[in-house]
Amino acid sequence: MMRYVVSYDIADDRLRGRIARILDDYGDRVQRSVFEADLETATLGAMIGRLKREELGAADSIRIYALCASCAGKGIRLGSNRELDTRDAIVV
Repeated sequence: MMRYVVSYDIADDRLRGRIARILDDYGDRVQRSVFEADLETATLGAMIGRLKREELGAADSIRIYALCASCAGKGIRLGSNRELDTRDAIVV
């Protein structure tokens, strides 16, 4: 399993919504156009396949960055989008 950061810049509102819904199936939105996902190789391939089926405009882009385990652990989060501490959470 590897952590991936996926960012996108899509001009069309409808297409941007479709891309966000696809990414939401695989990871967590951490900013408006940035997702983080922990994926196996096969799942990454499935996500990329779904994204490729969308028709991107000439100026649109989706970028996927792989983070090794040691790099992912060195991330720094500031502001309101900090990761929640769920160690003592009870899920009902």
